[in-house]
Amino acid sequence: MTTVRIPAGWPATDDQARAVQDELRGKVVLDETGPPPGTGHVTGVDVAYDDERDVVAAAAVVLDAATLDVIAETTAVGQVSFPYVPGLLAFREIPTVLAALDALPCDPGLVVCDGYGLAHPRRFGLASHLGVLTGLPTIGVAKNPFTFTYDDPDTPRGSASPLLAATGSGTEEVGRALRTRTGVKPVFVSVGHRVTLDNACAHTLALTPDYRIPESTRHADALCRRALREAAG
Repeated sequence: MTTVRIPAGWPATDDQARAVQDELRGKVVLDETGPPPGTGHVTGVDVAYDDERDVVAAAAVVLDAATLDVIAETTAVGQVSFPYVPGLLAFREIPTVLAALDALPCDPGLVVCDGYGLAHPRRFGLASHLGVLTGLPTIGVAKNPFTFTYDDPDTPRGSASPLLAATGSGTEEVGRALRTRTGVKPVFVSVGHRVTLDNACAHTLALTPDYRIPESTRHADALCRRALREAAG
């Protein structure tokens, strides 16, 4: 387990954090397809909080994309690096998530975040932020649609519908509601960095053979919760 300190110069106010988002958002790459599903590595990242102690634990779990077997896993624990502000949650998590990724003994491949990429009020959620900082292809697979709207996808697994944001001239597709299990509530997929939306959805389906949530996220969620318990002694 890696112990993490808040980096020097890390944003301390809402305005500083939004300025960082504005600066980095223009570096998101949207014209790369990304790695083919079922090839190489796929890494899930997730965090858990101890609000009483102001501690956050992050986990990174690398899977073989073809078999979904666990190849490597790491954890990191640190102080929460930013207060809770909707739309700025990445600033609470990124230092610890980066430390977990940096500790991996192998190439992460595609990184799957339990959250959002372009499906974000400022079009720069955790998956996009993490992708720009690391250069890795990233996607966001969230459990709820945040502030966006969608029509319920058809019942069969693999059905999808646009996740829509209101704009001054109508609506904009920022992701997709994707049915990963027949008749079960969809997940919400968005591009982070260096992956197309079609490919992000294909990866999500490849990662959900048995459950609604990607195997990468399921493993990372269990691991970060365990790391948080161990850090508490």
